[in-house]
Amino acid sequence: IPAIVVSVYLRPAPENKLPAACDDGYAALLWLKSLSKGESNEPWLNTHGDFNRVFLIGDSSGGNIVHEVATRSGFIDLNPLRLAGAIPIHPGFVRAQRSKSELEQPESPFLTLDMVDKFLALALPNGCTKDHPITCPMGSFAPPIETLSLPPLMFCVAEKDMIKDTEMEYYEILKKANKDVELFISTEMGHSFYLNKIAIDTDPVTAAQTSELIEGIKVFINKH
Repeated sequence: IPAIVVSVYLRPAPENKLPAACDDGYAALLWLKSLSKGESNEPWLNTHGDFNRVFLIGDSSGGNIVHEVATRSGFIDLNPLRLAGAIPIHPGFVRAQRSKSELEQPESPFLTLDMVDKFLALALPNGCTKDHPITCPMGSFAPPIETLSLPPLMFCVAEKDMIKDTEMEYYEILKKANKDVELFISTEMGHSFYLNKIAIDTDPVTAAQTSELIEGIKVFINKH
């Protein structure tokens, strides 16, 4: 994909609890806006970047950040920057109450129930549960999806992800709200499967699913 990747430094938890990481992602988007307006200067980006085609992409907890930054961007004027699309990959959307897939799907090297509980306990503000708007954007504590101005989304889910049920709940709410969303499902795969370099090198199915995911992202970006 002929794209420039701006990798954002996110302040880590538990020293910096949510929404710190989302604030950092949003600040990076506002910085790109300032570049597009000529208010800031980053010569390489200003020379080679296309501020009319900016995409947000993040996986796992980064998918949560993609949703939150996209949500915030809908309340401001980004011109002359255009947010062309958002790609949450296997986002950590959960509820305080365990879903069926959490209880029934096998754990993977990249996600176990213990990891979900510990990571979110470290990241969420004190006293908050997994029903927090950042971890549960389809819940009652979050702004209703139909009220949000979101860019086109490519929503990526793994068929054997432990948190697939709550991810799909988010997707169904997007569809019900008539948002522009494409669902991409990686069959027979678990959470963040493409990070397993050994599996990609030794298992033809994992390698093929990784290639298909990358190709799907390429098609989505080229379309928008």
